[in-house]
Amino acid sequence: MTLLDARVLEQLISEFRRSMRGLLKEVCQDLERNYADAVCTFGLPLDWFRTLGQSLESEDYSNWKVVGWIESLNDLLYFVDILVQVRQERSRGEIAAQLRAEFREKFYEHGYADEIFPNGKPEPRLLLSRLTAFCQRLAREITQESVCLAPQLACAWVAGQGKDAWLVPCDLNANVERVELPWVCAVGTAGLSYVAPGPVRSALKRAGGQGEFLIKPIGIDLLVGDQNYAMVAYGKRERWHWLRIEPLCLRESRYGSLRLGPTLVYGKDKTPVAVRPTRSEVAARMRRALSVIASAWPEGDRLLALLTSRVVPLNASGVVSFSYRHRPGLSAINCFDRDRLDLIDDLIHENSHHHLNLLLRKDVMYQHDHNQEIFYSPWRRSLRPLRGILHATFTFTMGAMLFERLVTWGSGRAGNARWKRAGLSPRDLERARYRCLEEIDSVRYSLKDLDLAGGHFKWLTRGGKQVVTQLADALAHIERQMLPQEKDVDRSSFGPALRRHRAELARARELFSLV
Repeated sequence: MTLLDARVLEQLISEFRRSMRGLLKEVCQDLERNYADAVCTFGLPLDWFRTLGQSLESEDYSNWKVVGWIESLNDLLYFVDILVQVRQERSRGEIAAQLRAEFREKFYEHGYADEIFPNGKPEPRLLLSRLTAFCQRLAREITQESVCLAPQLACAWVAGQGKDAWLVPCDLNANVERVELPWVCAVGTAGLSYVAPGPVRSALKRAGGQGEFLIKPIGIDLLVGDQNYAMVAYGKRERWHWLRIEPLCLRESRYGSLRLGPTLVYGKDKTPVAVRPTRSEVAARMRRALSVIASAWPEGDRLLALLTSRVVPLNASGVVSFSYRHRPGLSAINCFDRDRLDLIDDLIHENSHHHLNLLLRKDVMYQHDHNQEIFYSPWRRSLRPLRGILHATFTFTMGAMLFERLVTWGSGRAGNARWKRAGLSPRDLERARYRCLEEIDSVRYSLKDLDLAGGHFKWLTRGGKQVVTQLADALAHIERQMLPQEKDVDRSSFGPALRRHRAELARARELFSLV
């Protein structure tokens, strides 16, 4: 078995769940023992966090929402420690510079740097106040998210504490990272939501989306300004005063459900501007794409079912798709600027990021924190750090594998019929052949650089070298399968593009040779 085998990943997911459960316990313990003042200052209910953690099922600890919540709490611990150090330092220039450098390596996926270094400079005089405000904001968000994960349990916890009520500040604007609609309480881990009624939405708009959950033993109210609005009551039965919205399930598998979330909308400057309900036709497109993957590449479909649990459509010109390491299983996929073949490719591409991120949680694959942008990326056509090249090589190897299977599945008379039933055109088949050969060349280029990083520079660990070896073996198999397709691509309308691509790679090798 290899690291591309679903059975290996099933075991890794079990280990990952145990590690996340352990991380939650360790973070709460560390905060309690070593940062009691910060716990009080930022109002962190550690006993509630432990209660919530004990209530979660084992499977929940690999859910994108739970993992993101625990990762945020772990981030907060890190920044609280930094905050303590900053308070003790008279000269803060060095620590500000170090922290800004660490953002580029450790927090490149987050928007944290924009809060603490909004001008892109260390600015040591402002570091303490910005760190304090940042920790306060993160603590509030973590607590709000914890309540939404289990609102009824929160009420039971309040009752167990002998309290009349617990007041939790909340922000009910659209959440871009979790892709949640405005004026909505997203409950649990399965995508269930409750939408505020009209008068509550109006009050929230006037208050800039800010309110407070008033959590009582018998239910939860929302306070907006001086107004109190009932949300949910827990008695003999659960009674919500807000409109219930069931999650849209794209399919069920042995690993659980794949659900479709709201749509994330970007503006012209390629930054998020809104979260909106997803149109029904998007679900139909997604299901067709999933059906093709299942028919053409059952092994890849199994990996997709195992690692992706939530897809959110992305309406963003010029942005293809993305995912976060700290939200495993959540994929943002552009369903508006991309065609049917692209959609199939993008689903596999983001799933491959989840795949490699899982492997990286198990094994450190590169060392010495090399973040220099010295490796040429055939995909971005610019210099990238080792981390970026490793991710790209892994994901585009999986892409090449997908295209090879699609070509095989769509070839011949029977294949042509299958291709047509899937809503794909003969030109799509030509493009799949071309894309496969294009990715083979690009991956081969970067595999040479990864060999160099592991051998000459010794920047790859044993685990990293193992992944590179297995990717090289997978690529060799794809190349053998695609060899008969070379002439067809060369004679097609994609032939000139493939020749240009190969010429560009040859020039890049001359310009960016590292030895």
